[in-house]
Amino acid sequence: MAKGYWIVNMTVEDAAAFGRYREANAAPLAEYGGRFLVRGGAQEVPEGEARPRTSGVEFPSIAAARDCYNSPGYRAAIAVREGAAVMDFVIVEGYDG
Repeated sequence: MAKGYWIVNMTVEDAAAFGRYREANAAPLAEYGGRFLVRGGAQEVPEGEARPRTSGVEFPSIAAARDCYNSPGYRAAIAVREGAAVMDFVIVEGYDG
């Protein structure tokens, strides 16, 4: 079964509020088996455009990635994030080739 991923490009506008969001999203990510593969490290954009920060989270399946995003716990984390960051958020199925 292919894994699922969150690919998130973001601009953090309020670092303190974003820190509270990171704390709030830890429990739902753990509950659905999410683990960070990329978490805001150095990046370069050789083509196209991107926001200043990128994260990638791996889940055991696309269903787990969707379920986590729609869970009450993550919905609460989104409420905490309000005004802290602008995001382009994609849920994608991995290649199981």
